[in-house]
Amino acid sequence: MTGELQTAAATLGLQLNVLHASTEAEIDAAFTTLLQQRASVLLIGADAFFNSRNEQLAALTIRHSVPAIFEYRQFVAAGGLVSYGGSVIDSYRLAGGYTGRILKGDTPADLPVLQSTKVELFINLRTAKALGLTVPLSLLGRADEVIE
Repeated sequence: MTGELQTAAATLGLQLNVLHASTEAEIDAAFTTLLQQRASVLLIGADAFFNSRNEQLAALTIRHSVPAIFEYRQFVAAGGLVSYGGSVIDSYRLAGGYTGRILKGDTPADLPVLQSTKVELFINLRTAKALGLTVPLSLLGRADEVIE
């Protein structure tokens, strides 16, 4: 995934810096590095560790005035700016379908690979205002939910 992001960034003439964190202290250190690099935006990769730290990540992005995007709505509900990613509910529905088929006797290796096709966009306008950002009406109109 990082390779694809690097390619996309280069195509747009942008610089992509990848930071890693696997502890709360490393999250704080990553934000220090982010500020030293004068990053203008933060993309938080989907990860179970980060999923459980929505409040910490949202608070740090607001405290340091860094616009950030994450995959799940919980980040936006905790005060993050934007989330854009596959629907968790749709993913659970697909998992339930797999489970049902396996319980009925289907062999897991024979089941087709399915991906969630529903993508959701959530925007926190309070955070946008706190960061001094204006969200275009066209983007607000496409959002699944706008938190005001």
